[in-house]
Amino acid sequence: MSALPSTTGQRIKELRRAAGMSQADLATAMGRSESWVSQVERGVQPVERLAILQALADALGTSVRDVRPDAPPSSADQVDEAPAPESNDLDGLRVALTGHPALGSLFDRGPSSLTPSLAEFRQLVDQAWEYVHASSFAALSDHLVKLLPDIEVAVRHAPAADRVELHSLRARSYQAAAASFTRQDQADAAWVAADRALQAAEMAGQPLEVVASLFRMAHAFMRQQHMDQAEQAARSAVEVLSPRVDDPACPAEELSLLGAMNLVLAVINAREGNRSETHVRLNRARELAARLGEDRNDFDTEFGPTNVKLHSVSTAVELGDAGLALETAAEIDAGVLSSERQSRFLLDVARAHAQRRHVGEATAALLEAETLAPEQIRDHHSAREVIRDLIQLSGRRVPEPLRDLADRCGVS
Repeated sequence: MSALPSTTGQRIKELRRAAGMSQADLATAMGRSESWVSQVERGVQPVERLAILQALADALGTSVRDVRPDAPPSSADQVDEAPAPESNDLDGLRVALTGHPALGSLFDRGPSSLTPSLAEFRQLVDQAWEYVHASSFAALSDHLVKLLPDIEVAVRHAPAADRVELHSLRARSYQAAAASFTRQDQADAAWVAADRALQAAEMAGQPLEVVASLFRMAHAFMRQQHMDQAEQAARSAVEVLSPRVDDPACPAEELSLLGAMNLVLAVINAREGNRSETHVRLNRARELAARLGEDRNDFDTEFGPTNVKLHSVSTAVELGDAGLALETAAEIDAGVLSSERQSRFLLDVARAHAQRRHVGEATAALLEAETLAPEQIRDHHSAREVIRDLIQLSGRRVPEPLRDLADRCGVS
């Protein structure tokens, strides 16, 4: 093997290639996500603990010193090095979810004097969702690592009059975590967060928050390819909400949740190749969006007429109808939605172009999506799959913008 690069991430990438492993292979061997491997190779996710270095070496069939020449020979917990770059992974948040969320409260350890007030908690939860909609995962992780323990302690010691709202805010906080874990390809953590959100919502006496938590849970199951469980989560909500929306006075929030759940079912059916049921669910969502008459963001679902159109594109791509997807996409102005949703829409456009073997158009869509939400595109499994497909389609003449994008996304 030729001399290895100097940075740890580059060394791991070369060792992986020499071992004939893909990023997915290494992720499986490590018990991590492919997103984590991509971030390690790009130097975004620092590898400092000797135990992780040893696990990498074992998975790659080499020594710790090959992975990192300056690794200590002892069992020291940390490797001394220059300050690591900021990570956009959610590992810190994963750790924060581990164990009991407020164990000290069981031993009469109350909140500190620095615990936020109820009004401050409202602002902090809203801020968390701003990070979610911007796909700012580094900021979100740091934010929730502090917020979740604080709100878990506060809800156990707050006056009775404040507890209902604190439980509701706690539910929204865990929903934010679940949504981001799903987008970062960490569906197991997303399931844990969604389950805690569901429990908090029920304790708040907020059935619609329970449904919103089921929405996040369904997405976690979809990411795990557990379509039967995802369908059960979504369908259970649809069965309860459907009779309620027959009332002309049904609140907009219920229409939004029912519409969002129908979109979940549309995606599930599209991925399973069930064309007729996909269109049944899309049409139902379209009817509900028409009743709303505007794009809303109830329970941070961004449900409305525009989001239904975006799902028409994504389901068409799933069904292999690239031409229909591109025709529909050309008529959509997604600018009213969050940068995360706009970026995801452009990713679907890129997927459709890739199906039609349009390398230049697909690359342009990916670059625009990256501009809107760089963390999402650089770590999204679908984006990496499209980039690999485009490189393969390009043969020996990979366009420089595509090659540069592949490097930024850690695609080998």
